[in-house]
Amino acid sequence: MKSISLITLGLVSLISTASLAAQGNMAAQAAPKGVRGDMLAQLDDAAGKLEQLAGAIPEDKLAWRPAQGVRSVGEVIMHVTGGNYFLPTFAGVKAPADAPKGENATNRAEAIAQMKRSFDHVRTAIRNTSDADLDKPTTMFGQQTTYRNVWMTTVSHVHEHLGQLIAYARSNGVTPPWSMGAGGQ
Repeated sequence: MKSISLITLGLVSLISTASLAAQGNMAAQAAPKGVRGDMLAQLDDAAGKLEQLAGAIPEDKLAWRPAQGVRSVGEVIMHVTGGNYFLPTFAGVKAPADAPKGENATNRAEAIAQMKRSFDHVRTAIRNTSDADLDKPTTMFGQQTTYRNVWMTTVSHVHEHLGQLIAYARSNGVTPPWSMGAGGQ
């Protein structure tokens, strides 16, 4: 019986590894070149770090805020999530009906899942914008701009709040996971 379980576990592991490899290959093939590819690379960098950091901050610190009237850890996570749904609307991309609206994270696993989903939304939107549409005019926050700037603003918004969450984490004694090792801290 144990040998059957080990064989089954081995097969499941092999299938999972093959599936992840195929997904990685598809993502690499689907990545656009040029500025959209650059934007996606920057988005992926910040998204990965935000997800790692949100997972490293203890759940009981989600309500921590550096001062009254300033976003808490959980509010920053959900602000990024909300921004990932709101900012693309300026490029004509509708948010899903079930996208969170102004919520505060009280459950870390749920907040991370929501954030990951919002990053997938942005990735899909950038991939679905053609190079020709990058110069398409739009209005964002009352100012004339382009779809390109909508995507650049979206990516820079994510990086801005990554920096904020790094400061929050370090204020709570949490070292960003990617900076551990190789002399970093």
